[in-house]
Amino acid sequence: MDEELQESSAPLEFAEIKGIVRRRRWQFLIPFFCGWLLVWGASWLIPSTYRSGTLILVEQPSVSSKYVESNIDSDIQHQLDSITQQILSRTRLLRIIDNLGLYAKERKHKNPDDLVETMRKDIEIELTHSDDKKLSSFNIYYASRDPKMAQQATSELANLFITENLEEREQRSENTTNFLEDQLDQARAKLAAQEAKLRVFKDQHLGELPTQTQSNLQILTGLQSQLQANQDSLNRAKQQNTYLESLITQYRAMDNGSGSKQGEAGRPLGLAAIDKELDQLKAQLADLTSHYTDKHPDVRKTKEQIARTETLRERVIAEMNNPAAKSTTAPVAAASLDPKTAPMLELESQLKANRLEIANREAEIKDEQSKINQYQGRLNMAPVMEQQFADITRDYDQSKTDYESLLAKKNQSEMSTDLEKTQQGEHFRMLDPPNLPVRPYKPNRLMLCGAGFAFGLVLGGGFAFGQEKLSGKIYSEREIKKLVPFDVIAEIPPIESLEEQSSHQRGVWIAGAAAVVIVGFILLGSAVTYLYG
Repeated sequence: MDEELQESSAPLEFAEIKGIVRRRRWQFLIPFFCGWLLVWGASWLIPSTYRSGTLILVEQPSVSSKYVESNIDSDIQHQLDSITQQILSRTRLLRIIDNLGLYAKERKHKNPDDLVETMRKDIEIELTHSDDKKLSSFNIYYASRDPKMAQQATSELANLFITENLEEREQRSENTTNFLEDQLDQARAKLAAQEAKLRVFKDQHLGELPTQTQSNLQILTGLQSQLQANQDSLNRAKQQNTYLESLITQYRAMDNGSGSKQGEAGRPLGLAAIDKELDQLKAQLADLTSHYTDKHPDVRKTKEQIARTETLRERVIAEMNNPAAKSTTAPVAAASLDPKTAPMLELESQLKANRLEIANREAEIKDEQSKINQYQGRLNMAPVMEQQFADITRDYDQSKTDYESLLAKKNQSEMSTDLEKTQQGEHFRMLDPPNLPVRPYKPNRLMLCGAGFAFGLVLGGGFAFGQEKLSGKIYSEREIKKLVPFDVIAEIPPIESLEEQSSHQRGVWIAGAAAVVIVGFILLGSAVTYLYG
C-alpha cells in the first residue's frame, strides 16, 4: 500500500511530460498563445506613465567651519524633512497643479483634496547617504502620463526645494542674529548701569578703594616720617628759642648792671651764651648731615643759623676789642650796651624768625596729624570697602563677560548670515536637470510580456494535462500498475497503417509550424515591447 502511494505521488518523468505535450499539442499551443496574447495585449491597454527625475546635491560650505561657524544647528536630514512637509502641503501642491495644468481629466470627477493626494503618490524622494551616515544627495521623481508635464513638474519641485532651503536657512540665520542683537542691547544697558554704579562708588570713596590701600599705606608712612621730622625740627626750634631768649635776657641784664661785668673766664656773659649756642648748632648740623643731604631744608636752615650766630659773635668781639669804645665817655659806653645795638637787633630778629618757624612747624604738625588720622581711618575701613567694592566689581565683571560673549556670538552670527545670503553655506545644488522621459515608467510591458509567456506555459500545460487525465486512456507502465497488481511482462508497440502514419506525420508538421508561428509572434511582440514599450 505504501509503495502504491509513493508511486502515485511520484513526479512525472520527462518522457511522460514529452508524451503528453506530443499527444495534446493543440491543447497546449492554443492556450499557451492565448494566455501570452491576453497578458501582452492587456499591457498595451494600460495607460503609459512617464517619470522624470533630477539629482539634488547637498553642497558643503565653501568657507571652512574653523573660520565661520554656522548658526543653524539642525541636521540637514531634519531640515530636508521639514522642507518636504512644506512643499507637499496642500497649498503648495494645489498651486503647482494650477500653474502647470496637471490632472486635467481628473479634475472633472475629483475634488482638490483627491488631486493633492494623487500628486503626493506620484512624487517620490530618494535619499542617498555617505559613509558617515550623513545626507549627501537626493533624487526627486514625478510620474505623469505626459512626459513634458513630468519634466516640468519635476523641475518645479526641484526649484522649490532649492529655494525653500535657501530662504529657510537665511531666515533662521537672520532670526538668530536678531535675537542675539536684542540680547546684546539688554546686556549693553545692564553693563552701562553697572559702570555708572561703579563710577559713583569710586567718586564717593575716592582714596578709600582697595586698589589704593598700598598707596595709602605708603603715604601714611611718609606722613609719619614727615611728622617725626617736623617734631624734631620743632624741638630744635624751641631749644633755639630758649637760647635766644636767654641771650636777650643777658644783654638786658648787662644794660641794667655794670657794663664791665665779666664772667669767670674774663669774657662777657653774652659771648659765652653765643659760643654755647654755636656749639649746639654745629652739633645739630652734624646730626642732620648724617641723615640728610645738604639740600635738605633743615640742613640749610641750620647752616644759616650758624652763619648768623657766627656773625653775631664777631660783632660782639669787635665791640669788646674796639679801643675807641674804651676811651669814650660814660654815655658813649652806655650807648654801646644799649639793647637796641646791632647785636641786640640781630638777636631779636632771630627770635622773631624762630617764633614764626615754631608756629609754622606746629601748623604743619597739626595738618600732618589730621592727614595721618584720615589715612588711618581709610586703612581701618579697608576691609569694609574691599567687600563693597568686590560686590560691585563682581556684578560689573559678570555683566562685562556676558556682554563680550554676546558680542562675539553676534559677530559670528552676522558672518554666518552673510555666508547664507551669498549662498556659500550648506545648500542644495541641482546636479542633473530633470530629464524628458522617452520610455514609460509604468507599466513595464517587457516584464508583462515575460509574465504572459509564463502565464501561457501554465495555461497550456494545465489544459494539456487536464485533457490527458479526462481522456481515460493509459499511456505509461506506471498507470497500468495503478490498475492491476501485476508486473508488465511485455509491451506491444502501436501498429499504424500507412494512411495513419501519413496523417500523424502531417499533424506533427502542422503543429510544429504552428509552434514556430506562435514563437515568432511572441518574439515579435517582445521586440516591439522592448523598442516602444
